[in-house]
Amino acid sequence: MRRSRPRWTTRAAAAIAALIALTACSTGESDADAALFEAVDRVEPIAEGVDPVLPATVTDATGEAVTIDSAEAIVPLSGSLSEIVFTLGLGDRVVARDITATFEQAADLPVVSHGHDISAEGVLSLQPDLILAETSSGPDTALDQIEAAGVPIVVFEPATGIDSAAERIGAVAAVLGVPDLGAELVARTEAGIAAATEGMDLSDPPRVAFLYLRGSASVYMIGARDSGATSLIEAAGGVDAGAAALEGDFVELTPEALAAAAPDVILVMDKGLDSVGGVAGLLEIPGVAQTPAGEHERIAHLPDGIMLNYGPRTGDVVADLAAQLHGTEG
Repeated sequence: MRRSRPRWTTRAAAAIAALIALTACSTGESDADAALFEAVDRVEPIAEGVDPVLPATVTDATGEAVTIDSAEAIVPLSGSLSEIVFTLGLGDRVVARDITATFEQAADLPVVSHGHDISAEGVLSLQPDLILAETSSGPDTALDQIEAAGVPIVVFEPATGIDSAAERIGAVAAVLGVPDLGAELVARTEAGIAAATEGMDLSDPPRVAFLYLRGSASVYMIGARDSGATSLIEAAGGVDAGAAALEGDFVELTPEALAAAAPDVILVMDKGLDSVGGVAGLLEIPGVAQTPAGEHERIAHLPDGIMLNYGPRTGDVVADLAAQLHGTEG
């Protein structure tokens, strides 16, 4: 049995993973969602016809040394890990997905994990030879069952911010036997992030509050100091209003919390905005209309499937948010 996996190594990791799980469990992937993501939710592989050099031995996030002899049938247990594998040019070797892997190339794969609810039987039925998991993946009983069947499991730390993107890409590439492609992808990703705000006037950064909304589940929260959104907001030329005013990861969305944050712009995920009835519905939530953002209807929105992934497409996310914050959309 694998040693106990460390859980929630940082508050930001815990917050992001909890949001991803809640997003997956509280809403389905409707036709409207598919239409919303169609234009943006694709990955751009850095290479084709990739031939990994294996075996490779790595030490994963649990401190376990794992030897990977084959990567012909891969199961990544998070959308973020799936994105990295596909962008490294190894998507044709992925046989299943977590429900949070929403991008187009993965859409037709069978779902074997819903947030953090892994189906061991579903995974094993696909005869995988490699599982990529995170410290938040579970339940442990499912992972133990998979490992007992002889399938190697490599555990990674969750993405916690923009600074974690390069390390995760490099770590996944090393496991898959393509370290050189990993270095190329890191360089491409970092260049994209650096270029995201080129030519923009960032001299007057707006205060931005990240709201997590799931109207259908009556979930209304505002991101605080450890929400995981701070590095994204700052990279896009904003100030995280929740981080500056509120303690913890997320707090209940109340008029008092909104008044303390006093955001110039409210940032939401697309599905969250849809779940409360769009901008009009958002402004009806107590306290929202009274903020500077509400008074001027300054609402920024990003796709759920990539906003907090902190991976190969983070430069695109930063550019999108920066355009909305600084008035350069369209």
